[in-house]
Amino acid sequence: MKTYPSLVACEHCDSVYRRHALRSHEVARCDECHAVLYRPNRTNVNEWLALTIAAGIVFVVANTNPVIRISLQGVRSETTLWRAAAALAHGAAAPIAVPTALAIVVVPFIQIVLLAWLLTFAHARQRAPGFAWAMRMLGALRPWSMIEVGLLAILVAIIKLSSFAQVAPGPGAWATAALLALTALIAGRDIRWLWKWTDSIRECGTGA
Repeated sequence: MKTYPSLVACEHCDSVYRRHALRSHEVARCDECHAVLYRPNRTNVNEWLALTIAAGIVFVVANTNPVIRISLQGVRSETTLWRAAAALAHGAAAPIAVPTALAIVVVPFIQIVLLAWLLTFAHARQRAPGFAWAMRMLGALRPWSMIEVGLLAILVAIIKLSSFAQVAPGPGAWATAALLALTALIAGRDIRWLWKWTDSIRECGTGA
């Protein structure tokens, strides 16, 4: 498969440009629609991998611990992110159950796994097997990761339910907030920078 890591395409209008090195304060924008093409990468591979591992740990905590604890007339109930998304499958909200589960659970999980895969090999100064496919998947999945929607839904539920029941955020809610911050850090980076990084590694290896 032919790849062109030296080129960058605008995500909004598909205009293609040749990539140039940027200083720390510079931003590359599209001449046609003025959208941001890429920014200078301020995180090295080791830091990026550490943040990705942290995101994976927080993801497990967010999905295995209750996000909301409800107490009403002595009856207590709690739910996790995954069970909350699954509960939408029953009733009038059934059509949005699958998109919700994808946006707040499945897609973030795939993003974390793919990034960890690529960065683990990059840390070992190698290009991961299936590198091009994983890079394309990460680019395609980025708009579909919406952990902030899940966090907003938790906050709305807490506010609405607190009028007639005792409601408290569980460990999963705090983990979801941390996951939102970590996902923004790891998935918001310009992943295309990995093309240049791994290309330089391969060139050094060939030269040796």
